[in-house]
Amino acid sequence: MRCMDFALTETQEITRKTVRDFAEQEIIPQSHTFDESQEFPHAWAKKMGELGLLGVFVPEKYGGAGLDTICYAITIEELSRGDASAGVIAAVCNGLVCEPLLHYGTEEQKRKFLEPVARGEWLGAYALTEPGSGSDAAAMRTTATLERNEWVLRGTKTFATNASVAKIVVVYARTGAKKHEISAFVVPTDAKGFSVLKKEDKMGIRASDTVTLGFDGCRIQKDNLLGELHKGFTIAMATLDGGRIGIAAQALGIAQRALEESTKYAKERQAFGQKIADFQAIQWKLADMATEIDAARLLTYRAAHLEDLGTAAHLRIQRRETLLVGGGPPSRRRRRSNPRWVRIRQGLRRGEAVSRPARHGDL
Repeated sequence: MRCMDFALTETQEITRKTVRDFAEQEIIPQSHTFDESQEFPHAWAKKMGELGLLGVFVPEKYGGAGLDTICYAITIEELSRGDASAGVIAAVCNGLVCEPLLHYGTEEQKRKFLEPVARGEWLGAYALTEPGSGSDAAAMRTTATLERNEWVLRGTKTFATNASVAKIVVVYARTGAKKHEISAFVVPTDAKGFSVLKKEDKMGIRASDTVTLGFDGCRIQKDNLLGELHKGFTIAMATLDGGRIGIAAQALGIAQRALEESTKYAKERQAFGQKIADFQAIQWKLADMATEIDAARLLTYRAAHLEDLGTAAHLRIQRRETLLVGGGPPSRRRRRSNPRWVRIRQGLRRGEAVSRPARHGDL
């Protein structure tokens, strides 16, 4: 097992600079306009594809950039710092489309579907949620039945991101009578019986389209089954596990931009004859924001690092951490009630108040 170096590699630094330059020059100046109009930013998506941001961790032989998961987290963070919609567009293509195709697709499916998305020629979408099944994804009612050499899908999916502009959608449908007998399919959006029924009018992230999809006897080739029959629920959950790194990176980018805008405003706004940034209460708020964002960034990058190490390494690290914090749950419970441990924690909280002004100075 190799230890994590907290300094970014040269490639990771270049990734940050490249994506930030793109966001500063092309996303941020147009962000408000797209948010107001709810129009999909095709120019942003095209540029993301050209920069290799839609297949960040996909190997180069399949058209991707061949970078690590930390580069992926940095990409989504910087895009989301510019506009959360841009981060969502890229995160869906990377984490919810390329990821399952890369891990579960046949070589033919990778050539046919993965490569165009990773190269940025196509956009992809993901359809799991239904009007009557959200967190309980296994309660889905959309079905897929095999008729000769075609799968026929019937049902409705909702909250499908990118779907109105995508070339393919990874769709999950029930293929058996048991609760978890669900399978995954790659559905081309030009397939007969596929339709976009409704676009959601959202409160935020409005440049990213979120739609309801209809499958009215939608016919796709037999070979469009992704992974094994009845194993789609496993694919969906594994895909969402990896996708949580992208979600964390999105939140991180949004938070970073909020801090920057807050700091800028505090230095401009006048109250009681001085800038509000000169008031200690405001300084402490900004310092706390910066601290929490820094902690979130370290956690997100660590999760990305563990993803690159693989599941086995992840479990080993978790076991070691359990030993380091006191030998497992019983020891941890005893230590929390130990007066010495309580005094240490109280001292740390008092030190927090002392360190806030220093953190504000860094801002």
